Amino acid sequence: MASAVKRIGVLTSGGDSPGMNAAVRAVVRTAMFRGIDVIGIRRGWNGLISGDVLRMDAQSVAHIINRGGTILYTARSDEFRTEAGQKKAVATCKLLGIDGVVAIGGDGTFRGCLALSKHGIFVVGIPGTIDNDIGCTHYSIGYDTAANTAIEAIDRLRDTMQSHERCSVVEVMGHRAGNLALYVGIATGATVVLVPEHQWDFKKDVAERIRAARLNNHTHFMIIVAEGAFNDDAIMKNPGSGNMVAQMIRDELGIEPRVTVLGHIQRGGAPNARDRVTATRMGYWAVECLAAGKTNRVVCHQGGTICDMDMDEALAVPHALNASEDRVLEAMIGSER
Repeated sequence: MASAVKRIGVLTSGGDSPGMNAAVRAVVRTAMFRGIDVIGIRRGWNGLISGDVLRMDAQSVAHIINRGGTILYTARSDEFRTEAGQKKAVATCKLLGIDGVVAIGGDGTFRGCLALSKHGIFVVGIPGTIDNDIGCTHYSIGYDTAANTAIEAIDRLRDTMQSHERCSVVEVMGHRAGNLALYVGIATGATVVLVPEHQWDFKKDVAERIRAARLNNHTHFMIIVAEGAFNDDAIMKNPGSGNMVAQMIRDELGIEPRVTVLGHIQRGGAPNARDRVTATRMGYWAVECLAAGKTNRVVCHQGGTICDMDMDEALAVPHALNASEDRVLEAMIGSER
């Protein structure tokens, strides 16, 4: 069957996540298999505005499936949020004969897709964010690798903290979403996990749980804090959730916590098998959507199956923590009384 598109662009936008290269590779290889030309767009929507592009083929994506980051680079674009910027991007598409775009990123990237589609460009979004905070999909590229990076770091910290009988406060990424903190907290057997989705009381949810652990003869306490755990806007003007929790522990319990902010180390590194395979499946599916004449679609991972969803509907799905993981964590932590 003939393809509905003849030449497509592919870009990565927003925060990078392990597996983006695998998705780019899958888009290029699937398009070539379909007889569709592929243009790589560097630096996200900025590159589409400025014409920062390159032709892509099998050689350009050779040996990148195992690489972290993104060979196309990524950036956030204030100019693309304007009508003038969007018109420049459309002009680039017309000049180069690009009739479809695959954009890999988060919900901000998908909103960019919608803006572009209003000018007649076919668009498909692939979810790529380590926060796993896109409501329409159960899984986002990069999440598993980031979680394993955090778990490995915390396991190493636990060894040294246990040796010195200390309290560890570890801040993981998650400004508006606690998925990563929740998952990592279960995997590391944390004493406390603090996330932005839940209102929490320091004395009840932190101090009393540390006391209970100590009364049960534990001498080391692991506190996992999402960077956005202080979900009060006034408090969030003071950055550093981990440091703030540590100070509260000092004041209330008189112990000296050690704070570790994992930061961007969670974004880097080679993607693991799950992210490589999921990214490849999603990249393939995105090209199949465009070839079939679909537009305004988000590729989703639901119950182990890859599917696609209308982009407006996808953006309307609210983010929520995994309810079963939330219950499991409560049981694991709540048993320490």
